[in-house]
Amino acid sequence: MDDRHQALYHIKQGYHAQPVHLTKHCRLEQTLLTLIEQRWQDGQRLPGHRALCVTLDVARNTLAGVIEGLTQQGHLITDHGRGTWVCKRLPRREREAVPSGPISRRAHKLLGDVGASPLQSGAFVPGVPDIVHFPIARWRQLYSRITVPHNTLLLSYAAGGYGPLKRAIAGYLSRWRGIDCELDQIVITEGAHHGLQLCALTLADHGDRVVMDSPFYWGARNVFHAGGLEIEHAKWEPREGYVGTLPSARPRLLYFTGSHHYPLGMKSVSAHKHSLVRHLEPDWILEDDYEFGDGCHRELAFDTVSDNQILIGSFSKLMFPGLRLGYLVVPRGLSAAINRVRTGVFREGRLLDQAVLATFIDDGDLDSWCQRMAREYLQRQQQLQGLLAGTPGIIGISPPAGNISLSLALAANLDDERLSQHLLNRYQLVARPLSRVCGAGDHRRGLILGVGMVEGEALDRQGLRLAAGIREFVESQR
Repeated sequence: MDDRHQALYHIKQGYHAQPVHLTKHCRLEQTLLTLIEQRWQDGQRLPGHRALCVTLDVARNTLAGVIEGLTQQGHLITDHGRGTWVCKRLPRREREAVPSGPISRRAHKLLGDVGASPLQSGAFVPGVPDIVHFPIARWRQLYSRITVPHNTLLLSYAAGGYGPLKRAIAGYLSRWRGIDCELDQIVITEGAHHGLQLCALTLADHGDRVVMDSPFYWGARNVFHAGGLEIEHAKWEPREGYVGTLPSARPRLLYFTGSHHYPLGMKSVSAHKHSLVRHLEPDWILEDDYEFGDGCHRELAFDTVSDNQILIGSFSKLMFPGLRLGYLVVPRGLSAAINRVRTGVFREGRLLDQAVLATFIDDGDLDSWCQRMAREYLQRQQQLQGLLAGTPGIIGISPPAGNISLSLALAANLDDERLSQHLLNRYQLVARPLSRVCGAGDHRRGLILGVGMVEGEALDRQGLRLAAGIREFVESQR
């Protein structure tokens, strides 16, 4: 089999492994990008466009759009009438990281460490909710209803957030989390990362210490790095609490994920959090309610009457990632300072989006959506657990829950970095290795998976492929 026939085989295999609910453009783009990054060498010639269109049953315009996009990004070169070739004269990471001039030490550290995956679609991509079933028609209807001529003030700068959205969030927190707070305790943000950034800017100085769990949420770690904070980790075991040598007392910030630990996907234990708080006596406690399932489990350390605790929430994991709206619940009297910092550094806006979200919550649409998806995610996790049960190398699976993420614990002798690459190269499956988000001295191995992008028969098919890929890797290690 010559190179082009082999490339056509790999493209066909990868294309049909992509979730069927994605557009053909997205499926083809992700397939080619994966092959360019993980399998093909520089100068690999792609099959002819006609052969690709026939084999994949895609329109020529679709293929042309994908090729043009990857060419503009520097992954392909095309000589019209002669063909298309892979361009990998520099490793992708190096191409992305080389700046035109000096960059900061913080930027170097962020570029060289774990961050968002360039692949944001696929069966088990973690951290991505189900966007296929989101009621987009209802969302568009609300947007049309609100964007009328007499609402032109919604096009202006915001001043501390949209009041009706604050009231809607307060009601939502009361129903789902059992949290009763005043409206002046709520600060509207552009997602959880923005909320963390506001907290770091307002509450900590360069060089201050922040303590996080191990395993940790990479996004929060990157925000703290960007703020010049020194990061330490406390190892958390779901059944035992915080174990091993703990950081020294009096850090400036202590950061927890919410009622479900991310990335382990396990229910957190408020008693464990309170024990660590008593040991460390931090100046400020940040709790990131990253994803919380069906709302029945409320193991939060957060207390609205405390003078040093902040709750961070986001609608991106509940609704759709591009929304980029969230909130902080802060001690009374702190919201004015945070809002002034925000206005001075970022300015405020997006009142139209805030108004639509407020109506979406008030009309009961968000409650209905969360109830539906909590049941759906629970069923998907149960389904995947059944498919993976008994797979060699897997020593534990996080219990099924109504959220989008779960984790697999692997035998200590398995290299989860190599396994994740094996799954990507051979099976076009994206899974994040757990070891990359473990602090020093935490030697756990595992995979972080998401169930937001796959369901039904596709989940059966992809779950069996995941089990086969893990089994194949384990056998190759013997």
